[in-house]
Amino acid sequence: MMWLTLAGAIVLEVIATLSLRASDGFRKRIWIIPVLAGYAAALTLLGVTLSMGMAVGAAYGIWAACGIAAVAILAKFIFDDALTAMMGVGIALIVTGVLIIELAGATH
Repeated sequence: MMWLTLAGAIVLEVIATLSLRASDGFRKRIWIIPVLAGYAAALTLLGVTLSMGMAVGAAYGIWAACGIAAVAILAKFIFDDALTAMMGVGIALIVTGVLIIELAGATH
């Protein structure tokens, strides 16, 4: 259940961030609702995940890394944002770093 709430927090954060991009600096006001609701729900689920016993470093690291990777990839297809090979290397390094932190924490 803990991993499911973390996955929900990630999905909602990605939706909120993509909605923020779609809002065009809040000039398209209709997007304010999914931005605010998405971030509020994402942080709530992240808090629930922490209350279930996941370490804050692991939860936040996984949440942030997955969010960064998903937003960068989805924004390429939805908004035609840049996604270069070097950006892909950066995403891979972020994900690798979080995995190392998670694995090191599991052996502690």
